[in-house]
Amino acid sequence: MKKLVMVCSMAALLLCSATMALASGTIKIGGLFSVTGPASFLGEPEKKTLEMLVADLNAKGGINGQKLEAVIYDTAGDATKAVQLATKLIRNDKVVAIIGPSTTGESMAVLALTEKEKIPLISCAAGIKITEPVKDRKWTFKTPANDHVAVEKILQYAEKQKQKNLAIMTVTDGFGSSGREQLKAVAAQKGFTIVADETYGPKDTDMTPQLTKIRGSQAQALIVWGTNPGPAIITKNIKQLGIKLPVYMSHGVASKKYIELASPAAAEGIMLPTGKLAIYEVLPKNDPQYKLLKEYDAAYRKAHGVEASTFGGYAYDAFLLVTNAIKTKGATPAQIRDGLEQTQKLVSVSGIFNMSATDHNGLDLSAFEMVRITKGDWALLK
Repeated sequence: MKKLVMVCSMAALLLCSATMALASGTIKIGGLFSVTGPASFLGEPEKKTLEMLVADLNAKGGINGQKLEAVIYDTAGDATKAVQLATKLIRNDKVVAIIGPSTTGESMAVLALTEKEKIPLISCAAGIKITEPVKDRKWTFKTPANDHVAVEKILQYAEKQKQKNLAIMTVTDGFGSSGREQLKAVAAQKGFTIVADETYGPKDTDMTPQLTKIRGSQAQALIVWGTNPGPAIITKNIKQLGIKLPVYMSHGVASKKYIELASPAAAEGIMLPTGKLAIYEVLPKNDPQYKLLKEYDAAYRKAHGVEASTFGGYAYDAFLLVTNAIKTKGATPAQIRDGLEQTQKLVSVSGIFNMSATDHNGLDLSAFEMVRITKGDWALLK
């Protein structure tokens, strides 16, 4: 009898814990963003976007009559801090889902906790290992397209230009390591040859030694994989060395901040894959994303005085995914997880999401357009 009472008590405790976030009529979600530190160009627009969307949703009555509350913490780009704050969100704040973190390294650190605690994590970082293998990532999703998709988009264009001999230069962090792995794998599959393979540290301030080696190789194009400030420094170094190779950057620098850091003169001609937000004004008006992108940009400009960025868009995607899951399935962590995995044809900033039990990202090549930096702005490549 005592065992029965104990089992019932534990079941009641678990049920209570799962519904505490809903007890006051408010649904609590967490946000982990690199608002300060070297990745603030990612985290700041993510935080501002989530706050803006939550305020707008609540002004319209919330979800099924319940208000949404976002409890947001600044990780400063630190993986250890991110895990500590994720623990706080789960155990103290009793959130039903977490949006973020901003970077691959932080996401990889946090997902071990959220998987164990059975809390949905919707990462705003691109590394493919965040959601793969899916069998080990039951509670983990992400909004940026997988880095292998960005690699394929770049190589698709490079192939058209008959650039078969490539140099790659990748940062030695989670994002760069994943990108390097995908660059080597996809390049081999598609018949490219990597003739130079260089790396650089996240805090390096001069990459001329690596670029000098690349200049002496047989490379027909250079692909740089990283997030600022590294790629901006490399861009300046390329200009200083007078290197004339075609240069591709990853989607990790798809914001005007990169052009500002590198300078429009040095960044002139750089090519990269980007989501449609950066170039929505030249999209056909019947593009399924056009209306949403235009409205997001207008709302963000009104609220913050600057254009919306691709990175803020990752938080927008996560917000739509979570709120759609709550509307269709319910607001417990398990219901949200199931709703996320069953998402189909959800039009958002980064693309049209089609999740499944084998795909916790849900984006394909159509999520990207290739652009060239021209006079400090984006020009669509055909």
